[in-house]
Amino acid sequence: MLFLIIILVIAFILSGFFVVQQQTNAIIERFGKFNRIAQPGLNWRIPLVDRIAGKVNLRIQQLDVQVETKTKDNVFVKIVVSVQYYASPENIYKAFYFLNDPNRQITSFVFDVVRARVPTILLDELFEKKDEIADAVKNELASTMDDFGYNILKAPVTDIDPDPQVKAAMNEINASQRLRVAAAEKAEAEKIIKVKAAEAEAESKVLQGQGIANQRKAIVEGLKESVDGFQKHIPDISAQEVMNLVLITQYFDTLKEIGGQAKTNTILLPHSPGGMKDFMEQIRNAIITGNKMSE
Repeated sequence: MLFLIIILVIAFILSGFFVVQQQTNAIIERFGKFNRIAQPGLNWRIPLVDRIAGKVNLRIQQLDVQVETKTKDNVFVKIVVSVQYYASPENIYKAFYFLNDPNRQITSFVFDVVRARVPTILLDELFEKKDEIADAVKNELASTMDDFGYNILKAPVTDIDPDPQVKAAMNEINASQRLRVAAAEKAEAEKIIKVKAAEAEAESKVLQGQGIANQRKAIVEGLKESVDGFQKHIPDISAQEVMNLVLITQYFDTLKEIGGQAKTNTILLPHSPGGMKDFMEQIRNAIITGNKMSE
């Protein structure tokens, strides 16, 4: 009998031991009244007298609150605020007893702040001022939830979702602006290409003119050397006779070149070498007439 009593006493004592996990506090009540806060690790309570009323999580928690409201230009948007909060280790009593559902309390304050600030902001400015909204939510929650034993770490605005039709319109506006910029850039590129092509053509014509001028100058100098050479060795020959001889020589050289080609489509019309004199006189008369007209 005594042995049974000892076993029951030991079991009674052992039943009072309990373990509290890390980053957690346990609320101990004695006959329904708050008694103490059990820290992480092995703890003991008086069986049948003390009870574990509940546990408070000290880890950082996140609550995503979606708020639907409208902007200053009457566009309805859905805003998601991710509130990061944790129970204050110094105020475990408040965190457990003051609020029955802290998530609902935080949600109510987020709705209140967002619906008070967003209607004063235009849609285009809303994306730029989301940090201001986040700071306003954090400051409001921090000052309020501190009285209930909770600290607010951050409250960033993680999503801004306008009405689908509004998003489609904004995308069309953006696309139109980009198309205008692309068209302007394309026109500027085409302009540069045309200007560069015109400059290249002008430079080409200048070089071509210089080449023709140099070619004619070389021909004139060659003819002059031929005339001077003939007159040096044959003093009685005139310049006209020398030119006739040069033209006849070029005439036969041309015939030789044409005849030397294996496959040629050149048709020779009836003519005589004496016609070179008339041809030369026609050229001379044309040059003289052109000089007179230029004067």
